[in-house]
Amino acid sequence: MAFTSYHFILFCALLLSISSYCIGQNSPQTKALILAVKKDSTTLQYITQIGQRTPLVPIKLTIHLGGQTLWVDCENGYVSSTYQPALCGSTQCTIAKVNTCGNCSTSAPKIGCNDNACYNTPENPFIKTLYSGGQLNEDVLSIQSTDGSNPGKFVKIPNFIFTCAPTFWTEGLASEVKGTVGLGRNRIALPSQLAEIFSFPRKFAVCLSSSTQSSGVIFFGDGMMLPNIDISKDLIITPLITNPFGTGSVPSLNEPSSEYYIGVKSIRVNGKPVTINKKLLGVDKNGNGGTKISTGSPYSMLESSIYDVVTKAFIDELSNATRVAAVAPFETCFSSKSAGSTRVGPDVPTIDLVLQTTRVYWRIFGANSMVKVSQDVICLGFVNGGIKRTASIVIGGYQLEDNLLHFDLAKSTLGFSSSLLFHQTTCANFNFTTKA
Repeated sequence: MAFTSYHFILFCALLLSISSYCIGQNSPQTKALILAVKKDSTTLQYITQIGQRTPLVPIKLTIHLGGQTLWVDCENGYVSSTYQPALCGSTQCTIAKVNTCGNCSTSAPKIGCNDNACYNTPENPFIKTLYSGGQLNEDVLSIQSTDGSNPGKFVKIPNFIFTCAPTFWTEGLASEVKGTVGLGRNRIALPSQLAEIFSFPRKFAVCLSSSTQSSGVIFFGDGMMLPNIDISKDLIITPLITNPFGTGSVPSLNEPSSEYYIGVKSIRVNGKPVTINKKLLGVDKNGNGGTKISTGSPYSMLESSIYDVVTKAFIDELSNATRVAAVAPFETCFSSKSAGSTRVGPDVPTIDLVLQTTRVYWRIFGANSMVKVSQDVICLGFVNGGIKRTASIVIGGYQLEDNLLHFDLAKSTLGFSSSLLFHQTTCANFNFTTKA
């Protein structure tokens, strides 16, 4: 997978020992930072690349929107002269709200396994197990600055807090990926650390490209523009809901979740409400229910009863289209020849996630609801999630593509654009090759 905007950082790694030109120093002039993000065609994960360690090493990481930490495989080839473990009782451990503190389980301490160190639980959203032995550490991190429209210099963060994990914890990640970038609501996730270090507002924006050939972008701080157009003033705003129980996939920690929930009150198909058990739409005292936004799911997942009524309504509203056999993981598929096309994808019924009032809704058009599985077949890109789900609705990656999402952590709000295709632009239109 080519990350052409990061070829420069590879060159910088070679020059790091003799030149400070490549890595811009932290300064008051740094107003915003960016990550290029590309969709992996095999796993459908969203991949970025950062510079870490001394000397600088480019590392591919999967985006985990609700993740609590940036974690990397420290067992396989981690070498750095600036690595430091976070020791028990340190400020870093306090900030991270670590769940354990102790000594390395091996005979000889090493990177990622030190004595008198604190540990947390890094999350891999693509496997269904937990790992509580992730050691907290600090090291150099390099990330690119931006003026909002064009990329600028790379800036160096000397003491970025991250988590070490063993190689087996990368199971399920895309090829050559060494960990995940957590963008969750807690203090050691990437948005909060960058805000603290650079005195940014605690906000970030995500714009995922639907193309596997072109990169989307994540903005941190102020400024989030695609070339020649500013969508930020047209965003619809809704409150972020705090799930009071469980951090990501670790509910046993009994603390607020780092993941992002919004308050969906009802669902409409082609403008018509469908009947849903309203209890499923709220988050209960055990942290179950509600609507979560997640890049850990390639497609949106609906609790079974919600899935049944939404798909039935969709089929009824698209009665003139020809049904065809299901194509896993999708159950509702049609002949592509029987559906017309529009600026915002196939001409199919819209799906509205209705939020705080009936006039505030996230409209999902054909470009984000229908998946082309073959030349002749398109399928409704929602998956039956079963009856025992932590979140009743998970808005997955496919439904986020070519939508601009603005997370304001200080105000606890989400701003969203719906499909950028209406604005005749996409998330792939940010220019990563022009220097600011």
